[in-house]
Amino acid sequence: MKKQILSLAVVALLAFAVQSCEKKEPKPGEDELTLGNKVDTLTTDIEQAKDSAVIKAENAAANAKEASQNAAQDVKDATTKAAQDVKEATKKAADKAEAAAKAAKDGTVKTAKDVNEALKK
Repeated sequence: MKKQILSLAVVALLAFAVQSCEKKEPKPGEDELTLGNKVDTLTTDIEQAKDSAVIKAENAAANAKEASQNAAQDVKDATTKAAQDVKEATKKAADKAEAAAKAAKDGTVKTAKDVNEALKK
């Protein structure tokens, strides 16, 4: 009886040892699912990076367009101001020339009157 109990104990111990040493390999379906999840995650990350790059490029283009428009407006404003300044300076010069011509004319007429009066005397 002791031998039978010992034999059963040895068999139970061997069964337990074999069971604990048994390798548990993951099922192929689990690997594929994990790999599929990784691929989906990478695809999503790539799409987000692409979308982010596109948004940054669009923002940069919009900023460049705005800066270009501002520069064009600044040039237009400066040109208009310069033209106005030239117009005002030309008008002032013309007014001065007209006044000088009038003064010269008045002076000539007065001198001619003086000469005529002197000749009469």
